[in-house]
Amino acid sequence: MRPLLIILALLLANAAADCDVLQDLCVADLTSELKINGYTCKNAATVTRNDFFFAALANPSPINNNTLGIAVTLGNVEKGPGFNTLGVSVARIDYAPGGINPPHSHPRASEVIFVLEGELEVGFITTANVLMAKQIKKGEVYVFPKGLLHYQKNIGVGPAAVIAASNSQLPGTQSVAASLFSATPSLPDNVLAKAFHIATPEAEKIKSRFAPK
Repeated sequence: MRPLLIILALLLANAAADCDVLQDLCVADLTSELKINGYTCKNAATVTRNDFFFAALANPSPINNNTLGIAVTLGNVEKGPGFNTLGVSVARIDYAPGGINPPHSHPRASEVIFVLEGELEVGFITTANVLMAKQIKKGEVYVFPKGLLHYQKNIGVGPAAVIAASNSQLPGTQSVAASLFSATPSLPDNVLAKAFHIATPEAEKIKSRFAPK
C-alpha cells in the first residue's frame, strides 16, 4: 500500500504544467546562454515593474491576408521576462472572416480562450477520436485540455478575436499539417502517403505548398 501512495503522490506533484516557484520572482535574463529547463533569473537589483508589464495584446495585429486569415500575438517569457517561472502565458488571436486556427496542440499546457469579439466555432478531439465542438461568441469561454488537438474558426460576418491563456510559460504549439509536411529533414513521402491514404505524388505536392516562399 505504501509504494502505491508514494507513486500517487509523485503523479500528483507532477500534474502541474510547469514546476512550482521557489522564490517571489525570477525575472528572466534573456541574454544568458545558460538554460536549465527555462531561463535563469537576472540580478534582483535590476528588476523593475516594467518586467511584469505587457501591452502587446491591447490592439489587434494586422492579418495581411495570409492563407489562414489569422494573426497570433504571443505573451510569454520570450516576450515578457516577468512571465519566467510563473507557469502562465497569454496570447491574442485575431481572425479575418472565415479565418481559421488549424488543428494543433500545446504539448506542455491546457488552454482557455475568452472571446473578445465575433463568433467562433471551436473544438478539440479526444484520444478516443470524439470531437467536442461548439459555437461561442463575445464574452464566452472555452477550454482545451493539455496536449489534445484543437482548432478555432471565425464563422461570423466580421472579424473576431480571443484572448488565450495557458498554464505554462512556454506551452509550445505543434500544427498538424505544418509539422507533418514541412519537417526538417522531411518525412518520407511514402510514410505520408500511407498515413493519409493518398498517392505519393500528392504527398509531394502538399509538401511543396508548405515550402518556404
